[in-house]
Formats: sequence, C-alpha cells, structure tokens
Amino acid sequence: QVQLVESGGGLVQAGGSLRLSCAASGRTFSTYTMGWFRQAPGKEREFVAAHTRSGNNAYAGSVKGRFTISGDNAKNTVYLQMNSLKPEDTAIYYCAADKDYRAPVTNLSPWDYDYWGQGTQVTVSS
Repeated sequence: QVQLVESGGGLVQAGGSLRLSCAASGRTFSTYTMGWFRQAPGKEREFVAAHTRSGNNAYAGSVKGRFTISGDNAKNTVYLQMNSLKPEDTAIYYCAADKDYRAPVTNLSPWDYDYWGQGTQVTVSS
C-alpha cells in the first residue's frame, strides 16, 4: 500500500502563487507516476499535471505555462508550483500515484491511478 498526504493549499488572491506538496509513504517503489488532479464543486475530477520518477512531465492545457510539477525522489515527494492563479483554479487538489510507467506520460485519467490522497483545498479570490 501507498499513503499520500497533500499539503500547501489555502486562500490566495488572483495572480498569486501557491506550492502544493504530496508526500508518499509505504511501498513507494511502485509509484512510478505521480499526478495532480482537481475537482471543483459540481464538476468532474480533472487532470492537472503528472511527473514520472525519470523526469517526464505532462500538463493540462489550462495550466501549462503557469503550473510546474517536480519531484524529489529521495524524499518521495512531488510538488506543484502554481503561479498566476485564477479564480477558475479554485478546487480541491488531489495527489495520486500510478504503478504504471509510461514515457511520454499518457496516464491522464483518474482511472489510471491506483492510490489517492485526501485532497487539499485551493481557493483563488478575484
């Protein structure tokens, strides 16, 4: 089993920045791809970004150029740096881990992921 714990969410004004962290514990050798998803009220969970242990990344079009995903393999932690935040970025952000390794990253669906964190709220005010 793998446990994922997110942190770093909060309230920020439009144009501001936040950095989310996701710490993995347990059988982390099986977490080849780490992803961030988000879910706004009344909407489906959507892909935000993904990162593999070998350094391949993927982004949703809506966040490309504003968000950066990175990982620290030694700490089993993945980060999501979010800049130029917009009110439409408001959502619960979830960290997820997939045992599957794909290069380039094509595991963009929530159904691809095996483990999930509890989520952290990000609220962007206008």
